[in-house]
Amino acid sequence: MPPDSPPLDNTYRVETPEGIDLVLRPAGLVPRVLAFALDLVIRLALLATLGLGLASLGQFGMGAGALLMFVVQWWYMVLFEVLNDGRTPGKHWLGLKVIHDDGTPVGWASSLTRNLLRFVDMLPFGYFLGAICCLWHPSFKRLGDLAAGTMVVYREPVGTKALLPNVDPVAPPFPLELYEQRALISFAERQASLSPARREELAGILASPLQTTPELAEAQLHGIARGLVGPA
Repeated sequence: MPPDSPPLDNTYRVETPEGIDLVLRPAGLVPRVLAFALDLVIRLALLATLGLGLASLGQFGMGAGALLMFVVQWWYMVLFEVLNDGRTPGKHWLGLKVIHDDGTPVGWASSLTRNLLRFVDMLPFGYFLGAICCLWHPSFKRLGDLAAGTMVVYREPVGTKALLPNVDPVAPPFPLELYEQRALISFAERQASLSPARREELAGILASPLQTTPELAEAQLHGIARGLVGPA
């Protein structure tokens, strides 16, 4: 493989308006197929269970069954994606979720678009066109995702505590108010999610009050934050 070839474990980077870099991991074809298969099994089981109950209601049951089939077929995915943080049961079990290209939660319009276009991805049979598109696109998007501006990514674990850089503590050159202490600690905790240019820009603003140069301001901020929090 040439040195400049993209890795198989692809990533997708989004920079928010606040300058925070979000590193997303698009899900490939195999986990997406498995998630879809699990959702398909759930839908079939739901239809079979409710269909048995409606079969005894005669023509009313047949009409209700047709309506139920439509709702389950076309709204199962949309309702779960919009109301459950982009996760159907299948995606939840595989650790996946649907989001917009900019990292924001998927909405009604985009979820409807990506799911209504499944019939195009199914052409000419068995999701053939969708699979080809997914394998071709660097972020593993099918045609519905391209039209809706969405992607399926791995869900990152939550609840992990932000870590400060492992640096020696530094005493601040002047007394800090409580809100200033919190701001410095927050900057140090978020440093891994900020782009280098954004970190340099934010630290440079405080270079003069810290009595240092813009190039050394970031390191001094991390040292002050470490001193405020205490040893690692």
